[in-house]
Amino acid sequence: MNRRHFIAASTAALIVPSLTQAAALNYTPGLADARLKAGETVFLDFKASWCTTCRAQERVINALKAENPAYAQQITFINVDWDDHKKDSLTQRLAIPRRSTLVVLKGNLELGRIVAGTRKSDIKALMDKALQASA
Repeated sequence: MNRRHFIAASTAALIVPSLTQAAALNYTPGLADARLKAGETVFLDFKASWCTTCRAQERVINALKAENPAYAQQITFINVDWDDHKKDSLTQRLAIPRRSTLVVLKGNLELGRIVAGTRKSDIKALMDKALQASA
């Protein structure tokens, strides 16, 4: 194999897994409520681009989605930009204390939340709860 083929194959190996993951939706007012009314299980990720804890959570979430495609297939992931929506009615209604907060909702129920936690086992447990609710 020549170097050009090796580089192309290596690049493809890195890109393909990310293509199989459903992209998270970016929050707009009313989006979460509409998805909940449609019967979906919603995983809200309140984050900021400058937040290192948020980036650590995102790495764990993406790794878990790569390990188990059912997460991306059966759960609606919504990114809520903290800087844009910290005073939004959804943020206020759910009493979100800060960025780096993860919340799972189904219907009118909050199934769980993590505030500033980055442990893979904790995030996996929350995502598993969301997956069970979506079944």
